[in-house]
Amino acid sequence: MARIVIAEDEKDIRNLVVFTLKNLAGHEVFAAKNGEEAVEKVREERPDLILLDVRMPKMTGYEACEKIKNDESLKDIPVVFLSAKGQDNEIQTGLGLGAIKYILKPFSPDKLTAEVKQILEQTS
Repeated sequence: MARIVIAEDEKDIRNLVVFTLKNLAGHEVFAAKNGEEAVEKVREERPDLILLDVRMPKMTGYEACEKIKNDESLKDIPVVFLSAKGQDNEIQTGLGLGAIKYILKPFSPDKLTAEVKQILEQTS
């Protein structure tokens, strides 16, 4: 299965995503609680997929995505934003930074696993 980095500052949501992707979908999941930590984990783990919340302390998901996409060795790893901010300008900002998808919260575990499966199939 895939290696996935998830960055989410809200502990309950982070734990739910990790549980869902690890135990229900069988992926190897690495969790980060802010954007800065996410960039470090991506550099260490070289995942197949990165899931970023938008609003996080230390570094936003947008800033983390920009850092990842500007790094020659990481730029081809697909990035997906997970956010409660569903305004069109927020979505366009995320996609403009190089994300391939923007998933709105709240989402069900089934929807998340289906989205991740589809993304991994499209990008592998």
